[in-house]
Amino acid sequence: FRDKNGTPHIEAETHDDMYWGQGFVHARDRGVQMLMMRILGQGRLCELLNDSNESLGIDKFFRQMNWHNNLEREFDKLEEKYQDYLQSYANGVNAAFAEKSPWEYKLLGYKPEKWTANDSIMISRMVGYLTLAQSQAEMERLFVEMVQADISREKLEELFPGNLGELDIDLLKKVELGERIVNPSSLWDMGAPRMMASNNWVIGGARTKSGQPILANDPHLEVNRLPNVWSEIVLSGGGRYVMGGTMPGAPGVLTGRTPEIAWGVTYAFVDAIDSWIEDCKDGKYRKEGEWHDFHIRTETVKRKKADDVDVNFYENEHGVLDGNPHRPGLYLATRWTGAGSGAVTIRAFFDIAEATTAKEGMNIIGQVETGWDFVFADKAGDIGFQMTGKVPKRRASISGFVPLPGWDSENDWDSYISVEEMPRSLNPKSNFFATANNDLNEYGKIPPINMPMGSYRAERINALLAEKDDFTVEDVFAMHADLYSLQAERFMAILRPLLPNTPQGEILREWDLCYDTDSQGAYLFEAFYKELYREVFGKNGFGVDALDFLNDESGTFIDFYQNFDRVLLADDSSWFGDMSRDELYHKVAVKSLNIEAKTWGSRQQYTMSHMLFGGTLPAFLGFDRGPITGVGGRATIHQGQIYQSAGRTTTFFPSLRMVTEMGEDKLYSNLAGGPSDNRFSKWYVSDLENWLNYRYKKTRADGGDELAF
Repeated sequence: FRDKNGTPHIEAETHDDMYWGQGFVHARDRGVQMLMMRILGQGRLCELLNDSNESLGIDKFFRQMNWHNNLEREFDKLEEKYQDYLQSYANGVNAAFAEKSPWEYKLLGYKPEKWTANDSIMISRMVGYLTLAQSQAEMERLFVEMVQADISREKLEELFPGNLGELDIDLLKKVELGERIVNPSSLWDMGAPRMMASNNWVIGGARTKSGQPILANDPHLEVNRLPNVWSEIVLSGGGRYVMGGTMPGAPGVLTGRTPEIAWGVTYAFVDAIDSWIEDCKDGKYRKEGEWHDFHIRTETVKRKKADDVDVNFYENEHGVLDGNPHRPGLYLATRWTGAGSGAVTIRAFFDIAEATTAKEGMNIIGQVETGWDFVFADKAGDIGFQMTGKVPKRRASISGFVPLPGWDSENDWDSYISVEEMPRSLNPKSNFFATANNDLNEYGKIPPINMPMGSYRAERINALLAEKDDFTVEDVFAMHADLYSLQAERFMAILRPLLPNTPQGEILREWDLCYDTDSQGAYLFEAFYKELYREVFGKNGFGVDALDFLNDESGTFIDFYQNFDRVLLADDSSWFGDMSRDELYHKVAVKSLNIEAKTWGSRQQYTMSHMLFGGTLPAFLGFDRGPITGVGGRATIHQGQIYQSAGRTTTFFPSLRMVTEMGEDKLYSNLAGGPSDNRFSKWYVSDLENWLNYRYKKTRADGGDELAF
């Protein structure tokens, strides 16, 4: 049944039936989304939906990733009960599609095949990579391009301190980089979820008014796509419940709670992806003085309107080669640890629903093969943090960031960091713990992170959590809406005395450092910040055209701004050329602030577009919603980033807000959208107004619910 907010509830006598019900609901509510993910993951876009050159590139990208193969092997690793759960989920999906398959695909001439247990394993791989591990790979590739563009070692060391062990610049300059198979930004036009950043935090009972822990989560994902990435659900079976946010296509709950424990998730930015330099000729690669054959994997992409295309991928122990080994040269081979994942991750998300303590939850979730930061709370009052991911152990002085010679075996992965060695914390002395995609290496025995996001959001959350010891869920709601930027605070401490005596300079001088809709200060600061990038990294490094491309058409500065801020905030830097930092800031301020002082909201407009028909149908039909005005910036707790990628607008906002207190069996949440992906359902965007206005619906396992306020 649905509660009055449209959240589906499944009540079952057995776990098999419970997961059958989840599959049925996912297919009924999010069938369009699930089937699109499967089509993409299998690399069958040209075959089944849209045969074009762009689609062919997307199919090649997914065939290269190879997530659709070796699924049966992962299924066979699972014990019988987990196999039964997966199969029950698939049976539920198929029962729903048998009753009513998505009409949207009928219009496109596609009749869905049956859903299989293996499809869900593939979805789990996709969720762990797309724009997450992928962003790490792209930064490592960009680094090679920077070396080949003759950016000096001194400048590289400033940008990537501690990560350049055994860098051989002369060798990297000889590497032939193949063209990217497909600009990954194109993928989002075809409905794949764009995932990036998040906040989560947990507060111990000593700091709450009720004396019970409070846990909060707000994953920052793309919100200008309908339906939302998340699907909320309540599952009850065997006398217990589990409820929260799920990913359609996969069983279980990714962020949520049971009667005894709660957990929330963010991306960890662990480095689980490396590249090696391969010396190739005659179709072979050199290893320890001998030449070896590549494994050749041939993938056939079927096309609706053209001849089928065979694509050869050359693979070895270092992954997939970016080049043709029959042409002598040096190429990169790249491997992601999660490419063969599945069984362990699936098992963990089934088991977490049965856990009863934070410590038990940490040990279970710690097995997940892709990189996440989880926080936990339990009914007994314990709180914890656990980082996950199958992270390689590398030899001393090697960070994994710089490609190393593949012909030397000492550069190979040896083993993987254990759960106990990963960053984790149980009942920290502060009585709270927060993660926001920041550097958390200090909590582990072996550091798995070399390229975190900036620490501004985490520092702001921690500062607010340290201010009081009587937190309520209402206080946490307010934190979700916080628009204060520590990044702006640090830049403005330098810039404020250097501002020109102009109306714009005065507005910026008096700015409260908040990214609200009416803020002119935020608008002017961002103009200054962008021009500072162009002056420092464009004119003195990348070239202005290359810098503008990275800024306008990639996630480089969206993900890894901390590396660049480190340079911009330094007292002195080789990137500053012949100018001092103050001279540089003043010059850029005079140049960039000679503009009309508009409001931040004026540049924060976006439209929520339907994943299949977005922008193609008349507005009055209601498939798209907007324009919507966003708030927040890159470094605010309420992140609010809007930028162009491959010619279309994309966003990072808190896609799902969730709060729960362990003293009550309730979940407070709002969603940027609604339960259903069917435009003609009353639940299509039924939660959107709550999300826009920070109103939280209250969900209980027994179906009782009401708006909190």
